Amino acid sequence: MIHIGTFLNICDNSGARKVSCIKICHSKKKFASVGDLILISIKNLRSSKKSTIRVKKGEVCKALILRSKKFSNRNNINFGSISYIENSVVLITKQYKLVGSRILGPLSKNFKTSKFSRLISLTKGLL
Repeated sequence: MIHIGTFLNICDNSGARKVSCIKICHSKKKFASVGDLILISIKNLRSSKKSTIRVKKGEVCKALILRSKKFSNRNNINFGSISYIENSVVLITKQYKLVGSRILGPLSKNFKTSKFSRLISLTKGLL
């Protein structure tokens, strides 16, 4: 579960490292889970070449939650529930396109049926 003020890791190559949740989009719930959209503020950047960094520190943008520490139940009974080691997100633009060009780490199979099905082709493995 991701609340307002939660610090999250970035799992793409957009240039950001740590972000903080500002608002949960399209919901009146007090928390967000895997597959939800949130508004974030960028706190830290990666220390790499300036040409590869596509965002600035303090910038506000949208993000999609990919992993959460809290157990999340899958729709199919055969898969059971799943949890991850860290809370992580992927940055997206206002037109719902990815900022980065690749995703680091595995991804849940729940994204096959969502409108973000392009994520599966950018990641290495599925859980």
